[in-house]
Amino acid sequence: MTTLEITEEVLPAPNMFSTAGPFEGTDVLVGAMSTSGALTEWVKGFTGDASFEELTEEAQEVAPGSDGLVVLPYFAGERTPISDPDARGVICGLTLSHGRGHLYRAMLEATAFGARHLLEALREAGGKAERFVAVGGGTKGGLWTQIVSDAIGVSQELPEQTIGAAYGDALLAGIACGLVETGTDWSTISEVVEPNPENREVYDELYAVYKDLYPATRPMAHTLADMQTGRDTRGKTPA
Repeated sequence: MTTLEITEEVLPAPNMFSTAGPFEGTDVLVGAMSTSGALTEWVKGFTGDASFEELTEEAQEVAPGSDGLVVLPYFAGERTPISDPDARGVICGLTLSHGRGHLYRAMLEATAFGARHLLEALREAGGKAERFVAVGGGTKGGLWTQIVSDAIGVSQELPEQTIGAAYGDALLAGIACGLVETGTDWSTISEVVEPNPENREVYDELYAVYKDLYPATRPMAHTLADMQTGRDTRGKTPA
């Protein structure tokens, strides 16, 4: 999952990164998670032959907060805002009462908490984050986008075309070549996902757990990362 905002100036942010903007005099402040959709593929791969539609239906039957299940989505390390390749995934609060639907929903909620963390970093860097437009495969089916809106507390606009970067690249290329008029907007909005205020309290509480979980488990995660990568840890003091 990636969050980005076009700005009129470079905003220094050591826990984010920036790149040249699409128009003259603009910059793009970017935050990106290492895993998001891969988490749903991971759950699907080892929990049987259920389709994503079936997993989504099971997750919809689970209450917001997944009955006290919190996941750190750092299954491939993490880029922003913690910049830690040795971070590792954590599933916290798991009990025998949790099932596949709980785990799948907790993965969706983990990416929502990750997006909230990125949004906080973006605003701390000086970004305004005034309009939210969601694209990509995660916008299909309704549940994932609703969880993100609920966890962050923002409305998300969903365009008719959700293929993301390639669609915008084609538009910019057309403008640059003179084939498309400057100011043209292809992103016709088809739906707006509003946050459900009834879910804000539980997500605020679990997000606090999410934020505390990484620093609490970081030394152990680094030790395990050393073992997984074969690095020599003799005499090493845990970070």
